[in-house]
Amino acid sequence: MKAKSLPLFAVALVVALSSSLQAQDWVHTGTNLGNTRIRLAAADFKPAAADPDTPALKATFDATLESDLANAGIFDLVAKSMLPQAMPGSPQEINLPQWAAAPATAEMVAFGALKAENGHLIVYGWLFDARSNSQVLGKQYNEAASQDMARTVAHRFADAIILQLGGGINGIAETKIFFVSNRTGTKEIWAMDYDGQNQHQVTHLGSISLSPRISPDNSRIAFASLAKDGWAIRMYSLDLGRLVSFPGGSEGGSNQSPAWAADGSKVAFSSARSGDPEIWIADASGGDLHKLTSFRGPDVSPTWNPKTNSQIAWTSGRTGLPQIYIMDQDGANIQRMTDGGYAVSASWHPNGDLLTFSWNRKYGPGAPGGQDIYVMDIASKRWMQLTHDAGTNDCPSWAPDGRHIVFQRQIGGRSQIWSMLADGTQQAQLTRVGDNSMPNWSWK
Repeated sequence: MKAKSLPLFAVALVVALSSSLQAQDWVHTGTNLGNTRIRLAAADFKPAAADPDTPALKATFDATLESDLANAGIFDLVAKSMLPQAMPGSPQEINLPQWAAAPATAEMVAFGALKAENGHLIVYGWLFDARSNSQVLGKQYNEAASQDMARTVAHRFADAIILQLGGGINGIAETKIFFVSNRTGTKEIWAMDYDGQNQHQVTHLGSISLSPRISPDNSRIAFASLAKDGWAIRMYSLDLGRLVSFPGGSEGGSNQSPAWAADGSKVAFSSARSGDPEIWIADASGGDLHKLTSFRGPDVSPTWNPKTNSQIAWTSGRTGLPQIYIMDQDGANIQRMTDGGYAVSASWHPNGDLLTFSWNRKYGPGAPGGQDIYVMDIASKRWMQLTHDAGTNDCPSWAPDGRHIVFQRQIGGRSQIWSMLADGTQQAQLTRVGDNSMPNWSWK
């Protein structure tokens, strides 16, 4: 009997699914999310002292460690309800075959002990391979006892585990996200931990500040601010807790969207001092200013390739609607990356091979498009859509591990900061007070 051929729509569906899977494959490979997830159990740490501060510190530590490991994107974290009832505080106290057996079925187990003593927080942490009954990691921490330090120590232990099991890539638990918030009445630069905790105001200028970009050494923030003479690129020293001079960013015209070179030696930004907004470069002190682009139509939002430090991606309106382009840092070898629609806000992956950006591919009157976050492979120009049917999404920024992206999402006129894995999964809202936008993830 002759086999029936598939209907055309079925063939199209198979092709579409195949293309989608291929897209996911290259995204997972390029963002270090492609390996099989390790099944990891994180035990609650054993209280090792009767100090009255120990229970609260332990609760903060346990919750933070579990959250950090769950957010890492490389583990299948065993639910606490599936763990053995025992609370091992040392290698001598753990029965690893019990943790390797169902229902936990753990491949790796993180455990340890914690105590408050004479104003100090003392933590002993271990990571063991439950299958081979061997130690993978052992750490000891001795810090001043406080809730903030309990979180910090948990971040450090989580990052040590992620570094050990995640292919030698540093974790992001101690990284920061800088953003714009209007919650005090004016748009100021704020900062928070990677998971949305510890949100605090950085600048107090009483004006409008936009587009914060943290330097590679985490010492300074470059941003655009509305001053008495118009928009200027300003520089805030986190070490000094005040503004520092950046003379090249305040000369004539509107100056916007700064970006640091990967070695911290230069700052690129958009300036209209010569007419149209063009991409300019200054050294880190605001001197040695020179123009890179010279074409009719606005050129804005530069971002440096962090791997090579020799390419810049940016947004240009030279053909009408804004599109993403890349060029060498001397302005040569210009390439257009997006093929239409409305594309803005590029951010370069730490490996230098991928871009993420905001794109409305069907922009125009009556078009059913949406402003979503995409990721694109530079060499092939293959792209994958990460957000779907959820507000207006813009200003993505890569985490230094290349596995996470932070972005802004506007719903019902309110904008908030969200994070997600680089394949679009595990989307989580980080801010909830006021309007929050333009996030930038620290380099380390």
